Amino acid sequence: MKIRESLENRERLNLSPYATLSMNSRGRENDEEPCDIRPCFQRDRDRILYSKSFRRLKDKTQVFLTPDGDHYRTRMTHTLEVAQNARTIARALKLNEDLAEAIAFGHDLGHTPFGHAGERALNAICPFGFRHNEQSLRTVEILEKDGQGLNLTFEVKDGIINHEMELTPLTLEGRVVRLSDKIAYIHHDMDDAIRGGILKESDVPESISRVIGHSNREWLDTFIHDIVEASSGHNDILMSDEVWDALMALRSFMFENVYTNPVAKSQEGKAENLIKILYQYYMDHEDLMPEYLTRMRDSQPKEKLVCDFISSMTDRFAIARFHEYFVPKSWDVL
Repeated sequence: MKIRESLENRERLNLSPYATLSMNSRGRENDEEPCDIRPCFQRDRDRILYSKSFRRLKDKTQVFLTPDGDHYRTRMTHTLEVAQNARTIARALKLNEDLAEAIAFGHDLGHTPFGHAGERALNAICPFGFRHNEQSLRTVEILEKDGQGLNLTFEVKDGIINHEMELTPLTLEGRVVRLSDKIAYIHHDMDDAIRGGILKESDVPESISRVIGHSNREWLDTFIHDIVEASSGHNDILMSDEVWDALMALRSFMFENVYTNPVAKSQEGKAENLIKILYQYYMDHEDLMPEYLTRMRDSQPKEKLVCDFISSMTDRFAIARFHEYFVPKSWDVL
């Protein structure tokens, strides 16, 4: 028996009846010879991990633009924390950890530079709109590998496109990632806000702390334990009403005190303007975009291709291009 088949059989014997088994995957859009070692979801996880779009996450904003410090989160560290939460929950519920991790690694690949400020800018200026979850799917389907895409399985792509709370993934592993994403960003954004002197743990209302604990560490522990306890034995991923209400109250508190805080968000207007200016510039100078994008001009609207290029940029790259095109350079006369 091949190693992959042995691992697939282990899944069948050991995982929950509600888990998504690798052997039951709906497959890939383009058929491939299976790997002799890795089940399909592990293979997808590896493809995402080795992709260029995954590596670029390390220089993309999570919440705080260009923070002065080495320990603030980036989109990369956010992704890793989502994956860790998802693996912990999936393992406890005997779900498919490889599938959960693959979805977690891929869920933000389409995110713009400057976080949600960049997303808002592209959504406002592009006639087709822009949503990062849709762009993440577009990234793995057609943009990665210089326009070839990663040819991922249906289940991984479903989890990526449906990781927003108003959407519903078809697999429990996708639903684990959807909740893990929200838990991760509330947890680490609070941690970064405390580090930046914007908040203290004691600022959280007692009505919330009474349910989930009085420290950031306790909050994360409460959320994960509650999901595991509420979901055990069910064909769904659940939270108790009390903890869910506390999570939503904490999220509202974060929006009021961090996500719209004038100190934390003082540079976002500049970032949005920079993105809009670059968008218009590349609309007029599409020859400056990568060749793999210009090859798609006959099959894709130019507006989408410009969004593809800009959303793929890191913060640093976007700023460098803006300087190159719009900031006057000094010169010497010999």
